[in-house]
Amino acid sequence: MDVITSHLNADFDSLASMVAAKKLYPEAVMAFSGSQEKNVRAFLDQSSHTFSFERQKNIPLDQVKRLIVVDTRQSNRLGNLAKCLKNPDIDVHIYDHHPTTPGDLQGQMEVIKEVGSTTTLFAQIFQRDNISITLEEATLMATAIHEDTGFFTFDTTTPEDLEAMAWLLEKGADLHVAAQFLSQELTTHDVTHLHALIKSATPYTINGIKVVVTKMALSEYVDEFALLVRRFMDMENLDNLLALAAMAGRVYLIARSRIPELNVGKLAREFGGGGHASAASATIKNMTLIEAEEHLLQLLHEHVRPESTAGDLMSSPVISVKPTMPIAEANQLLTRYNITVLPVLEDAKHITGTISRRVMEKSIHLGLGNKPVSDYMTTDYASLPTSATLAEIQQLIIENRQRFIPVLDKSILKGVITRTDLLNILVNNPANLPKNLLDPQASPSTVRHRNLNHMMVEALPKNRMVLLKTIGEVAKNLGYAAYVVGGFVRDLLLRVKKLDIDIVVEGDGILFAQKLADQMGGSIRAHEKFRTALVKLPDGLKIDVATARLEYYDHPAAMPTVELSSIKLDLYRRDFTINAMAIHLNPEKFGTLVDFFNCQNDIKDRQIRILHNLSFVEDPTRIFRAIRFEQRMGFQIGKHTEKLIKNAVAMKLFDRFAGRRFLSELRYLLSVDDPLPSIQRLAKFGLLTILSPKLKLDPRQHHILEETHRALSWHKLLYLDEPCEHWMVYLLALWARHSPKEFNNFCQLVEMSEKKKSFLLREKVEIHRVNYALQRMSKPRISVVYRLLGGLSHEGLLCLMGISRKKSSKKFISLFVTHLRHVKTEIHGNELKELGYPTGPAFQTILSHLLAAKLDDLVHDRHDEEKFLATHFPLHLVKKGKGHLPPELPVGMKSQ
Repeated sequence: MDVITSHLNADFDSLASMVAAKKLYPEAVMAFSGSQEKNVRAFLDQSSHTFSFERQKNIPLDQVKRLIVVDTRQSNRLGNLAKCLKNPDIDVHIYDHHPTTPGDLQGQMEVIKEVGSTTTLFAQIFQRDNISITLEEATLMATAIHEDTGFFTFDTTTPEDLEAMAWLLEKGADLHVAAQFLSQELTTHDVTHLHALIKSATPYTINGIKVVVTKMALSEYVDEFALLVRRFMDMENLDNLLALAAMAGRVYLIARSRIPELNVGKLAREFGGGGHASAASATIKNMTLIEAEEHLLQLLHEHVRPESTAGDLMSSPVISVKPTMPIAEANQLLTRYNITVLPVLEDAKHITGTISRRVMEKSIHLGLGNKPVSDYMTTDYASLPTSATLAEIQQLIIENRQRFIPVLDKSILKGVITRTDLLNILVNNPANLPKNLLDPQASPSTVRHRNLNHMMVEALPKNRMVLLKTIGEVAKNLGYAAYVVGGFVRDLLLRVKKLDIDIVVEGDGILFAQKLADQMGGSIRAHEKFRTALVKLPDGLKIDVATARLEYYDHPAAMPTVELSSIKLDLYRRDFTINAMAIHLNPEKFGTLVDFFNCQNDIKDRQIRILHNLSFVEDPTRIFRAIRFEQRMGFQIGKHTEKLIKNAVAMKLFDRFAGRRFLSELRYLLSVDDPLPSIQRLAKFGLLTILSPKLKLDPRQHHILEETHRALSWHKLLYLDEPCEHWMVYLLALWARHSPKEFNNFCQLVEMSEKKKSFLLREKVEIHRVNYALQRMSKPRISVVYRLLGGLSHEGLLCLMGISRKKSSKKFISLFVTHLRHVKTEIHGNELKELGYPTGPAFQTILSHLLAAKLDDLVHDRHDEEKFLATHFPLHLVKKGKGHLPPELPVGMKSQ
């Protein structure tokens, strides 16, 4: 049994090609693989010609001996009829006009040519073999060619299509019928849907090309969706349009393009669909409309390729030689720069010829190395202007076999293009990408997968390289893929030495972590909920291991829900493009960069850019990270990202955020050496009012923060081995002029732990009390200063130094930090006991007074201290509970 079929959702080209194939295979039955487009069904209903199509259920698939497939070569587009391909000795004949793609069906007989329509191929066969056709068949075939070439406006239209149409007109094709079914009138519902498509359309500029994407969601399937897309393009005179529709539980893509820079056929095949460069479609599985849109935008960055000219593709400046240079000397230049051809320039501008390595080496072998290159250079070559297209370059290098093309501008040499350059362009993998990504002369990166092994060797100590290779080996043994991700890759490309190791595994991250720990003699701490683990190695190094995952948010500012995913989706969930790269660690791909989102360009441009437009809506705390990265790395928040930050602030999403995440990000932001620029950015975006409605960065607050920064910088230079939480100092400085109640409200807002909140509130109250006291004193005794400052922590002291306006107050604080708090008396508690003083309430008072005397320079050595005790605290009176106390009792002062 022979069967003729075509792709799912058959169009006129499918129908006409099946009918035409029936004339070549009269014993075969025609059967649609699935549904047909609405206008095709309308044509069949109204046609006076009887087309005999067999229902699939009446075809015994296991008895099909020959399958004739038209207008497609993809088995996944044949529906249930694809089962025939499993029959033993099945004979497959293919007629198709689409470009070849991986996984295409192979037939025992194939008629394949990239023309505008498969029907054109049958028209050529009929002409060649003098096969007659009816008026109805000619009309159907003409309708198919018109539709698939967009009335001869698509870029895929060829002269053969026009010749086929001319022949069909000679055979009586009725173009009025074609117009009737291809130019349908829009219903009221169609107009409503068209308006929705136009309203949701969003233009994007990708690689310099304007691309329009639109989407809509409908409760039921709409046959006219492809028609609406075409009408939209015609109304707005668009060069391309990519339309997504969620209909009846599925997502559909209709893609149209009139420009060579966007091949929508290749794009649709990424979704499992098909088509040609100008028109294509796909039924998208396992994705929501939003996910499909995000994936489409990612693919566009890969598939949109501007038409490059020779001026864009050439290598420049050019290494050249003069005609008089000896061949041996010129050969040394070739070796030094590892090139194979040199242009010969007469006056440093005008080329007179070229000379190759082969010619020079042979000349040297023959003893002609001292001859000038002009004697043996090639003068028979073709050149191209800077405006030449890729097609012209290909013609010279591939068809004319010219290995080296000079690129000229008004006869002046501007650059060169070699055969290797062309191959690199065609495979999109430049082997000569600049070693330093941040070189200002480096071209924008289009390479998503280049090897960074050499950079890792330069940046990492040997033991770290061994560790990364061990990680890759462990992953390979488990059948997993392991990647080092995020900040490691970013810092490697920025040539920053601080390289923290975060690993993502495509597989079970916890099992991988356990195997790695076992092999390295380390230990792990696992978090089952998030499928993450911390591996601690014997040398103290800690490695974070995560299972590749994606995150989705139930509502704006919600905590993320985690699901298992691939590395691509894992990277896509990250905050910014600069953190969304990975390096493969498995042995077979060790060092290969994984960059799906053109992140390298943002590092090169020193730009902070989010990965998708809802990023801040999903997690508003990313705004604080954006500001932190911007200031820490000297980058700039991109204009679009800045706009989205303002939108998120205007939406007041912070009213619903999870407080601890907010506090964590604020803590990181305030922990840098100088957070003032970041605080200024917070103020610019209106984010300080989120901390407290009354908080603002006025001149006085700015001055306090500057003085606080000076105090911390001064303290850092002391090299004291004392812990000090810088973020707490700045936090106290921010609230220095606000009430404890307002500060307490903030602490509750960010869900600060009770321990930290109590500590900071106590410090705030004490700072205010001490600052007020110091301002009122003109010449206080040193012991009084000690008593005032002794109850403050390091954080409180430094904040006090920042808010104090009097120079004398700052000097007292400085004196206390560097000297006073370290003052000790010669006589301590145990020695006081040895002198016979009884322990009790007066014991601490005696030591406090003794220290006060020391601070006020009233005693200098042990003899003075004993004399002080004898005078003010006679032993016999103390034992009776009496003593001559100084008039000012330093209450609460602690003994050293």
